[in-house]
Amino acid sequence: MVTSSTTRGRPPRGAASPPFAAQTAFRRASRGDYFAWLDHIWPAAGCASPVRLRGTIRHIDTATGELLRDISTTDMPDGVIYKTCGNRRATVCSSCAETYRRDAYQVIRSGLAGGHGVPGQVAAHPAVFVTFTAPSFGPVHNRVVRNCTCADPACCTCPALPCHPRRDWPACEHGQPLTCYARHRPGDPQIGQPLCLDCYDHDGHVVWNNKVGELWRRTRQAVERYLNSLARHRHLPPIRVSHGKAAEYQARGAVHFHALFRLDGLDDADPGHLMAPPAGITAADLEDAVRRAAAVVNYRTSSHPVQPGGWLLTWGTEIDVRAIAMHGTNPVTDSMVAGYLAKYATKGTEITGHSSRRLDAATISVYADPEGTHVQRLIHSAWTLGQPSAWESLARWAHMLGFGGHFLTKGRRYSITFQMLREARIIYQRSQTTGPGYGPIHCQEDVDSETTLVLNRLSYVGTGWRTSGDALLANTAADQARRRRQAGHDEMASENMQAAA
Repeated sequence: MVTSSTTRGRPPRGAASPPFAAQTAFRRASRGDYFAWLDHIWPAAGCASPVRLRGTIRHIDTATGELLRDISTTDMPDGVIYKTCGNRRATVCSSCAETYRRDAYQVIRSGLAGGHGVPGQVAAHPAVFVTFTAPSFGPVHNRVVRNCTCADPACCTCPALPCHPRRDWPACEHGQPLTCYARHRPGDPQIGQPLCLDCYDHDGHVVWNNKVGELWRRTRQAVERYLNSLARHRHLPPIRVSHGKAAEYQARGAVHFHALFRLDGLDDADPGHLMAPPAGITAADLEDAVRRAAAVVNYRTSSHPVQPGGWLLTWGTEIDVRAIAMHGTNPVTDSMVAGYLAKYATKGTEITGHSSRRLDAATISVYADPEGTHVQRLIHSAWTLGQPSAWESLARWAHMLGFGGHFLTKGRRYSITFQMLREARIIYQRSQTTGPGYGPIHCQEDVDSETTLVLNRLSYVGTGWRTSGDALLANTAADQARRRRQAGHDEMASENMQAAA
């Protein structure tokens, strides 16, 4: 005899209930509009926390004012439009971060090799890849490796040397030993931690993070001024230095910059024209200019109640400058540099062990402690130093250890922009049938941007998927699509290698 509970689709009494996500996923997949829903959410399928929008979209003929189409979200599955969160941090949303990383790669590489509207002649312009580091704010545990032979230093497996070997075994004024004979392995939680928390200059550290943008601006200007002075001395026309850079957190929580500088010619009559630099200025001159600027440029901040004379900001002594080659055996290529900068553009403070959203008076006590760990002291310093109105940016960016700048920036005339890539992707998506059911995505019909005005009247409804089952189905479909796409790329690469052989 069949019980009523079995008739209604529930498991027999005493049986283990399936997870809630599986239940809601089964309900969604059992509905008749499942494939229409999957096509509808496809643009945001891989996003961890999509934004839900409700309202109307109107297409108007710009010539006649005629209303061509009036689309309401009430006629769509779930009654909303799903939009990706667009977060660049891989630990927050891996799907959106991967899109950002790919765009960042194209932005950086097009400025070195051309493409996407950038002329290919830039590949012949001298360029260097530079790493600017922060100065020391106190000795920290570190993994010391000399003559690393690994292709990617970030994943180095070479044998390490003792961290801080000292024969006399000195101690600081707080009684902490200033020696360490450990050969730290990759991922060791001690890496980046001060040998003495009380000796470490946490105030100077967060001020450096907060004001390093001005130091970078002055350094970039000094490089260009030196090269133009050199050009005048050699009776050459003026030059321009275009740049792109990415910020990265070290394990100790200090920001350092990976930057590239490219030499361009300068046409006074048409400053926007991209032209080759004069032949008398080489990559060696560019490298010399960068080293000179890094050694002499400094910046003193404004006065602070804790530091009336302000803080003097300088670069650290470890400055790495390498020429970039488009071809040949030089390991520093355009692809390597673009991949390197794009990878770090999706990272944040995770390497320090801290990750949080913006802090306020109600949440600061959870993360800040003047007697706590290294990161807790950094957050406390940023919050307390940021109380004067002139220094409020420190408190605003306390969750980022004081740094409030962009993680990927470039010169105006270096290459294309993120907006250009996003617009190209939108145009492509409107002309494709990319959903898993191979049907058109809702509100992605072909629209002539020259003759049609699109008015979006959308309001915010919420963030995230409506149920855990929806998230499971959407992310699974997106993952399967990524795997198929990657398999296709691998097959094409294999065929190209076989053809070349």
